[in-house]
Amino acid sequence: MDAGLLVLRLVTGLLLAGHGVQKVSFRLGGNGLAGGAEEFRRDGFRGGRITAVVAGASQIGAGLFLAAGLLTPLAAMAAMGVMTVAGTVKRHKGLWVQNDGYEYPAVLVAAFAALTLTGPGRWSLDRALDLDPWPLWVVLCALLAGPVSGLLTRAVLHRPATDTERKHSAQAAE
Repeated sequence: MDAGLLVLRLVTGLLLAGHGVQKVSFRLGGNGLAGGAEEFRRDGFRGGRITAVVAGASQIGAGLFLAAGLLTPLAAMAAMGVMTVAGTVKRHKGLWVQNDGYEYPAVLVAAFAALTLTGPGRWSLDRALDLDPWPLWVVLCALLAGPVSGLLTRAVLHRPATDTERKHSAQAAE
């Protein structure tokens, strides 16, 4: 079981961190901070650069902490939050990833929820620091706060499309 949790933490954590690096830099195929800001604007968010920085930093930090198994419920909470936001962006395209749907963000939210429920395993910094197992109230709060924070973030930062943007979107769909 510990080996499986280690693999799950390393793969999902490092991929999430890498995705965050792409949001704020040219590394790993990213488009730099300006490209990350433009992506958020296209997806209907206010804030541009600051939104890209906060999202990228959240993904990098949560991903690295998950990979290390450090403060696992808190890291998973942040990871579930950012991936819930990603799911809301893709929701209108349906479930399946071949249509750019929310399948992948949903799988990651489930994986992070599973890590919150199981704990990071024996080969983790939480265990080395005698933090694991976490109290049930911490686990339950993380499970709830992660997705709820993502939904609140989307609601607060949503920017209604302008008439020009709607026109361009309609033309692109034709």
